[in-house]
Amino acid sequence: MTSLPSLHETPEHARLRDEIRRFARREIAPFAHAWEEANEFPRELYEKAARAGMLGVGYPEAYGGSGGDLSHMIAATEEMIVGGTSVGTAVGLGSHAIALPPILNFGTEEQKKRFLPPVLAGEKIAALAITEPGGGSDVASLQTRAIKDGDHYVVTGAKTFITSGCRADFVTTAVRTGGEGHGGISLLVIERGTPGFSVGKKLAKMGWWASDTAELVFDGCRVPRENLIGEENVGFVPIMTNFAVERLLLAGNCVAIASLAYDEAVRYARERRAFGKPIMGFQVLRHKLADMATRIAAARALMNDVIARYLRGDMVTGLAAMAKNTATDACSFVCDEAVQIFGGHGYMRETLVERLYRDARLYPIGGGTREIMNEIICKTEGY
Repeated sequence: MTSLPSLHETPEHARLRDEIRRFARREIAPFAHAWEEANEFPRELYEKAARAGMLGVGYPEAYGGSGGDLSHMIAATEEMIVGGTSVGTAVGLGSHAIALPPILNFGTEEQKKRFLPPVLAGEKIAALAITEPGGGSDVASLQTRAIKDGDHYVVTGAKTFITSGCRADFVTTAVRTGGEGHGGISLLVIERGTPGFSVGKKLAKMGWWASDTAELVFDGCRVPRENLIGEENVGFVPIMTNFAVERLLLAGNCVAIASLAYDEAVRYARERRAFGKPIMGFQVLRHKLADMATRIAAARALMNDVIARYLRGDMVTGLAAMAKNTATDACSFVCDEAVQIFGGHGYMRETLVERLYRDARLYPIGGGTREIMNEIICKTEGY
């Protein structure tokens, strides 16, 4: 899709986009369909991405990162999706983007040096575990309990819908260390191999097939107290702080998916012939494409506005929710129209737009449902 560079982006962003796009086209795109069908991508891709400087985008060089900020992270993720054409692979590679920030922003120096460098080097995989089987978007009601026992916490409970949960070497986990409500929540880093920690099962999903998604079980799992992030019973703050950034990252995913689906639809409309001419020659189809392009541009504009405000230190909780909803709506609309333009071919598994259509359905749910976003917007608007 033809689009002008975002106003906040610099030549540095352009170079990053070019590097990520070339990597994704070389290392992901040729294998995208096979990895999606196999429901996983090779673990060595993490190391390749790390060597290319991709995993460290947005993280300080002191901990093995490549530098940059949220705008660089979103640019990199967008190019990974558009260039690689596998949303599942992109989100699997990027699960650390929601698992590491609580450690980076609220952890001790020892925790940062211990957990960040191995992940940014592609040696370890990090995941975030908040959602529970009975909780959904109601984070304040989580039930996974962590009880102090000497120098450890004993954790009992379960988490679900955890991206990279099957492969994760450690999981940034929301637990209840105090009373009911958001005031009793803490964050613990729980490492693979800890007795009592296991993967309950790998979940089969509608989309994002190449990324593993797991249900995790904690059965009397003993976690060292040194793995507590921040202070006890104040974990709700880093979780909420994390959500605003996650929602902007998800908005970026949606803009990228919609742009990819749009490009595929334009290509097909130029190649496909019906009634003696390319179907691009029919006004009704051109107008579909015009509506698709407009919605993508609107979603991108709002997202970029919120990114710019976030980077200058503004409170963007409500705006991030608006950006996520706008981007998810645009993505759902564009992917649906792309399938319609492809006709019967759009319904076939080997067609990219069919996969993107399935992938798009997650976004009005993940990272906080569309309905929860509207509640956040209501609160920030004062009603």
